[in-house]
Amino acid sequence: MSLTEHDIDTREAFLHGLAASAAALALDGFSRQTGQSASMKGPQDFLTETDGAVEAHIRSRIAETFPEDGFLGEETGGLPGAQAWVVDPIDGTANFARAIPHFCVSIAFVANGEVQLGAIVNPALDETYLARHGRGARRNGLAIRVSNTNDIAATSFEMGWSNREPLERYIAALEGLFRAGSNVRRAASGAMGLAYVADGRSDGYAELHMNPWDCLAGLLLVREAGGVTGPFLSEGGLLRGGAVLAATPAVAGVLADATGIPLLTGPDLLTQPSDPILKSA
Repeated sequence: MSLTEHDIDTREAFLHGLAASAAALALDGFSRQTGQSASMKGPQDFLTETDGAVEAHIRSRIAETFPEDGFLGEETGGLPGAQAWVVDPIDGTANFARAIPHFCVSIAFVANGEVQLGAIVNPALDETYLARHGRGARRNGLAIRVSNTNDIAATSFEMGWSNREPLERYIAALEGLFRAGSNVRRAASGAMGLAYVADGRSDGYAELHMNPWDCLAGLLLVREAGGVTGPFLSEGGLLRGGAVLAATPAVAGVLADATGIPLLTGPDLLTQPSDPILKSA
């Protein structure tokens, strides 16, 4: 059953409060472990505890408020159903564990065959990114847009790494970008990398394989901020994960050529309703 605009309005209002409360939990865990040696057991304990606590909080709030909605989380999994919340409680865990304030809580809501809502919150920097399908993207309430970079020599791309794909593909993509004249960096949080593309802080982000909880909110942010992306949902990404590309339009082709990730030419829709994970829960 398709959700109405009123249904999505209700979930959008709920998401604002949910993202704030989840971010507060994440910040508490981060603050308690800051200053601990990364080689000690302590930071990892705080990370594990915080990951679990944030996801449990998000999952319970959704179950209480919208029991008809599905859920898919990095820590506890789930069976999304036809409409679902997709959650990464802490993206950028290596940064979190070493007291680097570049991590986030990522929450997306999928319904009517596409991503409807997305939130990415970096609690350490007090930055909240929110997007709604067809209604733009914002950081801390202000509208954001992708960069207007059109000279490849002026670009700064980010390239995420995944051991799910051969190392040779990653190295080849990096070489292609460097030879094209771009600067390439890696900041170890894919969700934040996508948010920075939406905010014009980076000209593009690509990763050869991402899980849906890492990227769905960010891909919506980029599209709503005027950027272009590769296909993800339409390529079965909700089920299996997949390649991710997002960029400002003028230089997106360079990123696509270097990585071999195609650009999306239409809506990124769920195209396999017969798959069990897409059926109503």
